[in-house]
Amino acid sequence: MKYMLLINAGSADADGGAAECTVEDWMAYDKEVKDAGIFVSGESLADLVTATTVRVAADGKRSVTDGPFAETREVLGGFYVIDVPDLDVALDWAARCPGALGTGNIVVRPIADFGD
Repeated sequence: MKYMLLINAGSADADGGAAECTVEDWMAYDKEVKDAGIFVSGESLADLVTATTVRVAADGKRSVTDGPFAETREVLGGFYVIDVPDLDVALDWAARCPGALGTGNIVVRPIADFGD
């Protein structure tokens, strides 16, 4: 079964940093996921200041806003899609992810299968 691990970076600390882990931590986790044969896809997202939000009103009028629409202390930093036997295994992999450290968190969601 495929699961998406949504990596939410925690809020920045008083010094303006948000890193509870290093680039090396991410590289090691990435290698571990790939070596385990469960990697389907994954990407790191560009800085939040590059985000654009699109909304379409009931009348079809489009509005475009720089940045995310909602104010939040967490920022979606990237994702992995993994293919594992069940939710328990997906949760184990999420707990290993460097993004789960400190103020970050990982949201685990099954990928919907519409029988394509």
